[in-house]
Amino acid sequence: MSDSRLAKGRFVVALVLAALFAVGYATLHAGDKAPATGASAPDFTLNSQEGTPVSLHDFRGKWVVLYFYPKDFTSGCTTEAHNFQRDLSQYQAKGAVIIGVSADTSDSHQKFCAKEGLNFKLLSDSDHKVSEEYGSIMNIAGVKKLSARHTFLINPDGVIVKEYMDVDPGKHSEEVLAALTDLQKK
Repeated sequence: MSDSRLAKGRFVVALVLAALFAVGYATLHAGDKAPATGASAPDFTLNSQEGTPVSLHDFRGKWVVLYFYPKDFTSGCTTEAHNFQRDLSQYQAKGAVIIGVSADTSDSHQKFCAKEGLNFKLLSDSDHKVSEEYGSIMNIAGVKKLSARHTFLINPDGVIVKEYMDVDPGKHSEEVLAALTDLQKK
């Protein structure tokens, strides 16, 4: 192998490692500015998959599972959404609603809901303002912003009672449902 090809290969490896470090750092520090447990959940209005505005304050008097996720149609996000859908009747029986938020467009959300059979609200945060306000933003290599996989459990008074900053999409719905059950017993 020539010296120039070896140098190019080392440069590519270094570039890939730097990008992976940036993604990891962004993921680890995405929640540094999240509202604290016990604080009032910041209100917002975003468009749903139907293109209609939905405000957090519309759900006062109900428990809210506000979950942020990176991207429609990706494996982890699809698994997480399917599990929330699977458990939706249990959430509804507990007076809770599920609201998903990502930077995808309302049109993308509509297609995602139709393809995956989702019957809860997905909101478009295409300007990233709500994700940033909730400390749930990832800046991928300084080029693209995505919502970080975080969840906030909000009580009927609009107060954040539990935060999830390290989410396993495969078992997250069960985890949130168990916490909701415990909180409602108190």
